[in-house]
Amino acid sequence: MQSRLHSIQLRIENACLAAGRPTSEVRLLPVSKTFSHEQVEQAIALGLTRFGENRVQDLRDRYAHFKEQDLQWVMIGHAQTNKAKEIARYASELQSLDRLALAESLQARLSIEKRVLPVFIQVKTAREDTKFGLAPEQLMEFLTQLRSFDTLQPVGLMTMATQTKDQAEIRRCFALLRQLRDQARDAGFERIRRLSMGMSGDFELAIAEGATDIRVGSALFGDRDYDQPR
Repeated sequence: MQSRLHSIQLRIENACLAAGRPTSEVRLLPVSKTFSHEQVEQAIALGLTRFGENRVQDLRDRYAHFKEQDLQWVMIGHAQTNKAKEIARYASELQSLDRLALAESLQARLSIEKRVLPVFIQVKTAREDTKFGLAPEQLMEFLTQLRSFDTLQPVGLMTMATQTKDQAEIRRCFALLRQLRDQARDAGFERIRRLSMGMSGDFELAIAEGATDIRVGSALFGDRDYDQPR
């Protein structure tokens, strides 16, 4: 795993160099979903302390298993409203806020937990029906609505690009998210600074378009075995 991490770091450095950006602007989020606790232990031994999970039950299980360690667990998958309690309790950050009903549930549960949760607004930039997220034209109204939620701290936007080998289409998705971020900041939403976009196969393109957070799983942990027990 150390060699894979080194390779990722070199890819980040080269992508930042090509884009004329400092490497410090890009934060790596290892995506540990489906991988074993032992593999996560290996990543921790390399100095990694933040991990992304796709399902709330996995987020809860990781939190319980590693409760003695100072780690952060980020919820990156589509979140059901009835899972707000677990997100409020165990997540250090939510990168998939995409509707008012979820915000309302989180507000109630976070108030009980006496916590403020950093959140990314998920925007659907791809042309695929299977992707989640707000329509781009809904973003400004949604950000305005979130101003009344004092336990939610919007810090950025997140997207998943179209699943394709067409680099122009992938970059279109990422460029659109950057443009939306800039529009939001121009409209007075100054805390919307971060862009979570790019995964193992396309994060160089995301960095070229301004990504500040990249979500990398298989490039770090290896191929996924969805049948492997924890």
